[in-house]
Amino acid sequence: MSFFDKIFGGKENAPEQKSFWKKIESEEDLQKAIDRSFDHPVAIFKHSTSCFISKTVLRNFEKEMENFTGKTDLYYLDLLAYRPLSNRIADDLGVTHQSPQLIVIENGKAINNASHQNISVDQLL
Repeated sequence: MSFFDKIFGGKENAPEQKSFWKKIESEEDLQKAIDRSFDHPVAIFKHSTSCFISKTVLRNFEKEMENFTGKTDLYYLDLLAYRPLSNRIADDLGVTHQSPQLIVIENGKAINNASHQNISVDQLL
């Protein structure tokens, strides 16, 4: 790992290391997430893997999640790799695209969203 990778986080995908993330990599994955929101809240974290701010926000959110006891399914979207899905989320849920962004969904509708430093587990409550 290079010096800059150590400082800026390298190319590792931190969310894959956390067991609570479910990936959104297809239209079917997105539909499953929305369908699950009729049973209990679902949150989608839209992450830009090339952005230092997004990596920092993601790490902070993951640390907060260590103490979270609520029932929310957490989904992770690499918006650079799956930009059409990111656009569909914005269009279908009526939420302006931002990165990083956390969108909370209940009954198929976005009920809360936050971006950048406003992202926290508080959005899940």
